[in-house]
Amino acid sequence: MVQTAERLVSTDAERYLLVYMIAVLIIFTTLIIVFFVVFQKRKNKLLLDKIKREQEFEEEISKTQTEIQEQTLKNIGWELHDNVGQLLAVASMQLNLLATQVSNEIKEKVNDTTKIIRESLKEVRSLSRSLNNDVILNIGFEESITNELDRIKRMKFASAELLVKGKKIHIKNKKHEIIMFRILQEFFSNSVKYSEAKNLKIILHYQPERLQITASDDGKGFDMNTVKKGSGLINMKSRSALINAQLEMITKPNEGVTLKLEYPFVES
Repeated sequence: MVQTAERLVSTDAERYLLVYMIAVLIIFTTLIIVFFVVFQKRKNKLLLDKIKREQEFEEEISKTQTEIQEQTLKNIGWELHDNVGQLLAVASMQLNLLATQVSNEIKEKVNDTTKIIRESLKEVRSLSRSLNNDVILNIGFEESITNELDRIKRMKFASAELLVKGKKIHIKNKKHEIIMFRILQEFFSNSVKYSEAKNLKIILHYQPERLQITASDDGKGFDMNTVKKGSGLINMKSRSALINAQLEMITKPNEGVTLKLEYPFVES
């Protein structure tokens, strides 16, 4: 009987010990899991914070570069209007005075030269307005595009038109208007320099939640996979990222170039 009781006590002790060991193992395993989860969350948070800081840094760099570019363009615009424009105006007046003091044969040549200078003065003043963001803000987004199209049409294009669709929605952030205008200016510049296009078309499609801008030319186009990514395309993409807009360039050899830009009004 005594031995039987001892065996029972021994069995209970072993059972309790086993339960205790299992409980300790469960608690220890749970602590390891909790520690791992907390550590992983902490690691993920640090990683996300690092990515966020890097994104904020890149955005700040892009904003700074854009602001520097805008100030440079504004300064060039002022120089063109105040200095070059004034010099051309003075030259035009002096030629007008000279025309009254020369023979008819020379007078005709002077008048032709005066006409060229007046056209140059008109072009300089038009260019100075397109470079000055204060002027863009004053006359508005659509009017600025129209003026730019008129200017480049005089340079080489057979047609350069702006088409507006939908009910116009005013963009709250006027700086975003300037950025979108600069993107279009970059597209225009590329069309003038490289495309050999004859026609240029811009469509502003106002939708309830976004403004969809489509700019296209009928030039020679290019292969997106082989073309060297120049500063123009980089500038357009970085500027569009600043205003949370989606930019897409569509082109093929001999099929022209189309730029699509979607600007969300909710981010204005």
